[in-house]
Amino acid sequence: MGVTQIPEISVGSCDRTMPVIGMGTSADPPADLETAKAAILEAIGAGYRHFDTAFAYGSEKPLGEAIAEALRLGLVKSRDELFITTKLWSSFAEKDMIVPAMKMSLSNLQLEYVDMYLIHWPVRLSKEVKKMPVEKREYILPLDLKSVWEAMEECKNLGLTKGIGVSNFSCKKLEELLATAKIPPAVNQVEMNPIWQQKQLREYCNAKGIHISAYSPLGANNTKWGDNRVIGCNVLEEIAKSRGKTSAQVSLRWLYEQGVSIVTKSYNKQRMRENVDIFDWSLTEEESKRIAQLPQKKGVLYANIIGPYDICLEIDAEI
Repeated sequence: MGVTQIPEISVGSCDRTMPVIGMGTSADPPADLETAKAAILEAIGAGYRHFDTAFAYGSEKPLGEAIAEALRLGLVKSRDELFITTKLWSSFAEKDMIVPAMKMSLSNLQLEYVDMYLIHWPVRLSKEVKKMPVEKREYILPLDLKSVWEAMEECKNLGLTKGIGVSNFSCKKLEELLATAKIPPAVNQVEMNPIWQQKQLREYCNAKGIHISAYSPLGANNTKWGDNRVIGCNVLEEIAKSRGKTSAQVSLRWLYEQGVSIVTKSYNKQRMRENVDIFDWSLTEEESKRIAQLPQKKGVLYANIIGPYDICLEIDAEI
């Protein structure tokens, strides 16, 4: 198989176009540096140009090493060919900590700038938090969205990132953010797949010019929070069988047809290539209708990850 050309799209207030499929680097349990680096180099060889990392994933350093190696080997001619997304961790979500946190991520990545910097979670965590679930309610704090976003805007104005956005934000949180933002968020990266279609949030973001990027596009199977509800979905399996595709390809193609970008993760060489082989065919109207009617179930719940505290249950209830 050759290198797949992944289409690029414009996203809101970002200064450059973004490839519609990115490779995620969050592994549970985390991969060692060499494994992660080798997988990223393999992905570059397969045509991936967008890589999604976060301080919390512990994958910024291996991604940085892989980028340096790809440039040395001539797999990419310049850094500009790559689109790199990283995220502000919740322990640094205070105005005066954000530019230093951004610089720390750049140092890990060995880069002068990233292409997209996102607020990872819509909460702040105190410095005492060392593991999940969080031991005490008082360690979970509301985000001072106005001042946090001002510091995110400063990161963009300083040229540390080409675009700024958010992750896991509901319509309600976005409404609050847009009320004071000078630069609107370019992206909202959220859980989205055929079993959690995010219809209301998508309509809201479309109306506001915020691009949706879908993580867990295949239901995050084999992780603590995910399961096989997407990959094992009968409807997707039937469509896949009739089209000579995999359930994963049907799910990813469906997402692409909704006009969102996708962050998909596989360190398996064959699946890595299958995941980008979705551009030369499309779903029929009948197939799309069947997917639209699937029962819906949210997978990522803060009550499960952080703990069943009021603030988490409130966020989980927001659409």
